Amino acid sequence: MSWSAKQYSMFEQQRTRPVRDLVAAIPTPQVKTAIDLGCGPGNSTEVLAERFPDAQITGMDSSEDMLNDARQRLPRLSFELADIGSWNPDRTYDVILANASLQWVPDHAELYPRLVGRLNPGGSLAVQTPDNLEEPAHRLAREIAASGPWASKIASVKHPDRHPAAYYYELLQPHCVEVDVWRTTYHHPLAGGHEAVVEWFKGSALRPYLQKLDASEQSAFLDAYLKAISQAYPALPDGTVLLPFPRLFIVAKR
Repeated sequence: MSWSAKQYSMFEQQRTRPVRDLVAAIPTPQVKTAIDLGCGPGNSTEVLAERFPDAQITGMDSSEDMLNDARQRLPRLSFELADIGSWNPDRTYDVILANASLQWVPDHAELYPRLVGRLNPGGSLAVQTPDNLEEPAHRLAREIAASGPWASKIASVKHPDRHPAAYYYELLQPHCVEVDVWRTTYHHPLAGGHEAVVEWFKGSALRPYLQKLDASEQSAFLDAYLKAISQAYPALPDGTVLLPFPRLFIVAKR
């Protein structure tokens, strides 16, 4: 199951709110060059361009489907196909933005200092990552993967490791003049009820499971997941589900 801009954008308003909070906290006043790593359909790149309208801004993603949407949204900006894990440009930037993308990349002990190394003096690395591996949505996916008839295919699926705020502060502090780390839990109202919760995670956290299953297995997995989600997230009287979603923010100034 490849990345789908259409699936991801079903909840664009909710997914964009955290990047607005992140970009607003970037302390670098004069920005000439910026890049959005894992730009997706361009919603985060658009926020970056609104904050720094005079900057030369590039968006980068590993999905052509995402980039096609981003180019249509922002035809005046540059977008490139590349993988964050192997990204090693021969230039530096005033701002490197990574909104809900670095959680897919392993070895943060190497990755984060390397990204800081691609900043100009005074430049900022701005990162937001979901901090929800122990939330019911993830925990239930792991349990269903391990207990169903598909266990031989997906029981071993594991998201890359994530770490607490102190880990990133200690990691980045020797390389930066300023490190700001905070955690926020958003409560996203999903009017589509429990089915909407499933659709949300189909576009992100469930992808590593679903891409290893055939169509019938995907359908059965999602049915089991919906049943579990319906018990874990009570609906409000009008059918809306308030989805708690904790996120970790880091703004590190070189």
